[in-house]
This record gives sequence, C-alpha cells and structure tokens, in this order.
Amino acid sequence: MSPEFVRGISAEMFKVTLLVAGPPLLVGLVVGILVGFFQTITQIQEFTLTFVPKMLAVFICLFLLMPWMSNKLITFTANLIEQIPNYIK
Repeated sequence: MSPEFVRGISAEMFKVTLLVAGPPLLVGLVVGILVGFFQTITQIQEFTLTFVPKMLAVFICLFLLMPWMSNKLITFTANLIEQIPNYIK
C-alpha cells in the first residue's frame, strides 16, 4: 500500500465524516446562536433554555437526516469492503 493510497482512503473517510456529522453540528450551532441572541435580548439567563432547544433541534435533524446519513455510511463501508482485495495486493 502506497502513501498516496492511504491518503486517498483517509481523505474519503474524513469527507464522509464531515458530511454525516456536519448537519447536526450546524443545526446545534445555529440554534445555540439564536437562543443566545434571545437570552441577550430578554436578559433571561436560564441553563435549560440553552440546552433543551439545542437538544431538540439536533434530535429532529438526526431523525430527518438519518436515512441519508445511513446511506452515506453504508455506501462508504460497502466500497471499502469491496476494495479489500485491491488493498492486499
């Protein structure tokens, strides 16, 4: 296995990881900023006000995107397993 080959597999792995983990993280970030903005405007400093909306938004995002995410992960894993004979050479 050449360094370029390992670099290619690693790049694909990081790309799939970013594609799968990115949407829930972005949703959590946007909801966190909006809740923080709301807290700043209203001067309500409550811990559950920051935690619960982010948790619900990330859960809804995961629920809606789970078929797409699982498809990406299954496709990557299937391609990786199919290519095992080429990796051994």
